[in-house]
Amino acid sequence: MLWYGAMTKRIGVLAVGLVLATAGAVLLRAAGMPLWAYGYIDPPPASSDYSTKCTAARPVDCARGGTPPDDGRKRTLPGAAGSWTVTEAANDYGPVDWYPGDHPKMPEIVAHGAKERGIRACALCHFPNGTGKPENAPVSGTSAIYIMNQMADFKNGLRHTSDKNKANAWEMPVMAAAMTPEEWKQAADYFAAVKYIQKNKVVETTMIPKFAPNANNLFLPAAGSEKVPLGNRLVEMPDDPDDAQNMRNPHSPFTAYVPPGTLKKGEALATTGGNGKTVRCDLCHGPGLRGLDPVPAIAGRQASYLARQMYDMQTGARHGLWSPLMKEVVAKLSDEDMMALAAYVTSLAP
Repeated sequence: MLWYGAMTKRIGVLAVGLVLATAGAVLLRAAGMPLWAYGYIDPPPASSDYSTKCTAARPVDCARGGTPPDDGRKRTLPGAAGSWTVTEAANDYGPVDWYPGDHPKMPEIVAHGAKERGIRACALCHFPNGTGKPENAPVSGTSAIYIMNQMADFKNGLRHTSDKNKANAWEMPVMAAAMTPEEWKQAADYFAAVKYIQKNKVVETTMIPKFAPNANNLFLPAAGSEKVPLGNRLVEMPDDPDDAQNMRNPHSPFTAYVPPGTLKKGEALATTGGNGKTVRCDLCHGPGLRGLDPVPAIAGRQASYLARQMYDMQTGARHGLWSPLMKEVVAKLSDEDMMALAAYVTSLAP
């Protein structure tokens, strides 16, 4: 495959610049995955293991619900193209496109999926503008070759997640296998052509709005003004939970709350490598971390998503084409390091 060969060549070039003392590196992982990165407060129950449930021929059977009951009320957003109910907004095979002016015409696989094969529309989870939410990947504004490679990794069982209960991450391999290579290319070319819109900000603090996880690994703030201690973790959630979750507004802003001093630590790791702990991010991801084709752009993307990817590559759950290289880069990172790097990268302009 042409994109795979191109990326292999790129790895050979970049590896020269990755002088990293990994011989004695020890994975700092005794207590399991960082729960905050996966949308948990407490460890999930083993009984809901989606790695065994998501084996059906129909990818949609792997999905986990979370749509609120439909009261029949038509709702709209400022400057939107129309009004729809919350059920219409979350239609598996034709989710609402609130702002069609944000993007070029969507291919059929992006706009509607393929119902006869149980393939949900790409726009459902990733949104028509490709920004997604923290529990999904932000796919707009990155390399089409990179997206194609990730689809191949999903299909070939090379990209999974450390969280056996993260339904959408187990759905994607089944989805990729059910799609055709031409559908991969249509989706990849489309999202690569859409400019990424930053809707995430980072706030350093010690107290945050009271929150709880929802059914799809997303933290949502509770009603009222009660605050709770943040502790030593990153908690990312929408500023307006109804707007983001129920209305599925692709412009809805999110805030990643982190402890004081996190951004400074993340900047040091990202720009200097932290005295041999890792390597500078721009060696691969380019100036401003805006991508260096076919390496993806990461600046301004969701912090919890970025942290999950680092952890999944560190543990080997994600072991596709780029992952062996990235595994060395993240081998020595602690949960706190990943939190700092993710927060700093999210704070950058895309």
